[in-house]
Order: sequence, then C-alpha cells, then structure tokens
Amino acid sequence: MSEERKVVAELKNVDLVFNKGKKNENKAINNVSFKIYEGETFGLVGESGSGKTTIGRAILKLYDISNGQILFDGQNVAGLKGPQLRDFRSKAQMIFQDPQASLNGRMRVKDIIAEGLDANKLVKSKEERDARVLELIRYVGLNDDHLTRYPHEFSGGQRQRIGIARALAVRPKFIVADEPISALDVSIQAQVVNLLKDIQEKEKLTYLFIAHDLSMVKYISDRIGVMHWGKLLEIGTSEQVYNHPIHPYTKSLLSSIPAPDPESERKRTPIVYDPSAELDGQERTMVEVTSGHFVFATEEEAEGYRREIEE
Repeated sequence: MSEERKVVAELKNVDLVFNKGKKNENKAINNVSFKIYEGETFGLVGESGSGKTTIGRAILKLYDISNGQILFDGQNVAGLKGPQLRDFRSKAQMIFQDPQASLNGRMRVKDIIAEGLDANKLVKSKEERDARVLELIRYVGLNDDHLTRYPHEFSGGQRQRIGIARALAVRPKFIVADEPISALDVSIQAQVVNLLKDIQEKEKLTYLFIAHDLSMVKYISDRIGVMHWGKLLEIGTSEQVYNHPIHPYTKSLLSSIPAPDPESERKRTPIVYDPSAELDGQERTMVEVTSGHFVFATEEEAEGYRREIEE
C-alpha cells in the first residue's frame, strides 16, 4: 500500500492496560502499530477478548492508552481537549455493536439522531435541526413517521440504521463500526453491510470495521488486521489475508469458517492454534513477507513463510 496515500488514523506502539498495578491487571493492547488510509475500510478481526473493540474505542479517545501514540490527521489524540476534542468528536464517530443498548430507550428517534447536532452546536434553528434529521432517517432507509417513535418499537436492523444515522449526523470523515452486524439476524446483516458500503462511497468515508466474522470482513474491507490476545499478528489486503494467510492463528480462524457444502463441512478439519509456540522468549516484530503483507514473526520465521508462499 503506497505511503503517498493520506493517513487518517495511525497507532504507534500502543499499549493499553486496564487495572494497572492490581491483581486483575489486563494488558488489552500490546505494542500495536498500524495505519488507516483515507477512503479505505480497514477490517480488524479476532476472537472475543482479542482487543479489537478496545482499539476502536482508544482511537476515539473513549479509553486512555498507557503507552505509545494514536494520531488522527497527524494530531495526538491523547492531547485533545476542549474545542479541539469537540472538533475531533465531529470528525470521528462510532457505530456500536448492540443497537438496543446503545440507543436511549427514553428518547424519541428524532432526538437520538440529533444528539450530535445539539452537542456540537451544528444547527442554528429547530427548522434546520428537523430538516437534517429528516434527511438522515430517509438516507438510512427508514420512514418519516419513525422519527416520533422509541427504540423498542423497532427491529434490530432498524435500530442499527438509527445508530448509523446518529453517527452520520455530524458529517464525520471516519467511523469505527464495532461489530455492527453481530447482533442482527443473518438475513439483515447483508442489508446493513451494503448500506454501509453505499454510504461510504457517497460520503467518501474511512471505516475501521471490527468483527469476528472473517468472511463478512473480507467482503467489506480493503485491508485486514488480525488480532489475538492484544497483539496484531497479521496485516494484508483482503485478498492476501483471506486467500494466502501466513500466521498460524489466521489459518486457524479461516479453517473455522463453516463450508456451505454439507459434504465439505463433514470433511473439514479446523486448524488448532497453539499460542504457547510464541512464548519462547524470541523477539518478534511485524515483518513484511510479501508486498503489503505483514506478519508478527522473527526474521527466521518470516523467511520460512516466504519459502512457503513461493512453493
């Protein structure tokens, strides 16, 4: 991936430790570095507890990191305060995993969508506010009369559309989509993903798309990062990671995807990843194995991966 492309968000050697110094200390992010380029969808995958959501929230300054830097448009997110932080909040938004839990059940939809407009003082009158909210509810495929209803009156897919409208209200340039389809019925998931793709194209948005479903991430993402136990183990284009996985953990994730053919599914043998193999005290870093395809490895392991690809 060309370095000439504009970088929207960048993590540099980021650590994030919860309950530091206590018995239940948890290093949720461990020395993670990567860039997200303007206009792309960067997919972040891994099992529950791998640190995906923590990274998304840290980028948006919902969590404070312990070490390293998170840059947004070249600015250190940790140093943003007051008007600068408010300006950042209007540029970077989040779509949450559970649309029911993330929407205030006591508020009407029109007020939920307008939260960002009100907080950032982006409209000058009630008429302007109403017009913007009406534009947004139509934009995400809902009806005008939905604006006066409450979240519990909607299906999961409709609630997620409301969450998307709320995120779009402040006209952001960057959106963290935190497992936005995992709480939805399979029949609705494709609709929401296609909506996100359409919106991205029209609004020229940049996405960090977080999920554990690698097949869906492949469909929407330009590049993919694979997380495990707070570490980033592999980065590559969607095609590279899905069709030519390098790291044993990535291969394990892919092998667990159910096959659509019953006969193939019966014969499928998932690959079991043994993380203890990397607890040997050797120093590992992100090494470029092929152009744009990086893996967490020693130089010796990287050479082995290169030979494996050539074969």
